[in-house]
Amino acid sequence: MQDELKIALIQSDLVWENPKQNCENFSKKIKNLPEAVDLVILPEMFTTGFTMNAKDVAETMDGDTVAWMRSTALKTNAVIIGSLVILEEKNYYNRLLFVEPSGAIQHYDKRHTFTLVGEDKIYTAGTKKLIIDYKGWKICPLICYDLRFPVWARNTEDYDVLLYIANWPKPRVSAWDALLKARAIENMSYCIGVNRVGVDGVNSDYSGHSAVYDVLGNIITSMEPSKEQAQIVTLEKRHIQAYRNKLKFLNDRDLFTLK
Repeated sequence: MQDELKIALIQSDLVWENPKQNCENFSKKIKNLPEAVDLVILPEMFTTGFTMNAKDVAETMDGDTVAWMRSTALKTNAVIIGSLVILEEKNYYNRLLFVEPSGAIQHYDKRHTFTLVGEDKIYTAGTKKLIIDYKGWKICPLICYDLRFPVWARNTEDYDVLLYIANWPKPRVSAWDALLKARAIENMSYCIGVNRVGVDGVNSDYSGHSAVYDVLGNIITSMEPSKEQAQIVTLEKRHIQAYRNKLKFLNDRDLFTLK
């Protein structure tokens, strides 16, 4: 078990519906990280932006972007995390990939598709929550709109890190800030949010506000609004253990089943 987990958050603009260019851009950003890390976290739909043109940009699990993620993970000896549009068995998914240096891949399909723009009509919603055990850390990865649904994120598995990747628009960024903090507090876990910046192909504006919160909801780091930036943060297992042993709030959590 590893007592510390070093993560790199990459808050970036995205080139609209251009996987090749986005992968090249992220290759440069990852190469320029000042030190080695365990995880590199990219935004939601990092190859295309939040597009509803799934048929024009969809890839397969044997496609170029997955190959790029595997190659980059091997080269940097770090897990690469981000979501992209995946076509599988005639269905489109907004799929988060957790790609390890070994080449092993775990994935999570976004459960709460964003009905406001019709994501639910184009993408198939996921049905399974994913808890990843990596270097002795239990990580729960979720995507954007999932942040508004605390029951889905409820820490019934004693995970250590709750992670959201997003394309969360600027007009509602105050909700992003508040909900990330709330998810950290109620689940007594680190909570990480990585959001994009810039303006996409349908004129939605994004201001970032990528951040990391500790188990008490204190902000550890936050990025400058509307600016491309990378930050490295070290998470400490002893911080989680100390407060969970002292403040046994998770012992009083409700039991429930989801339908």
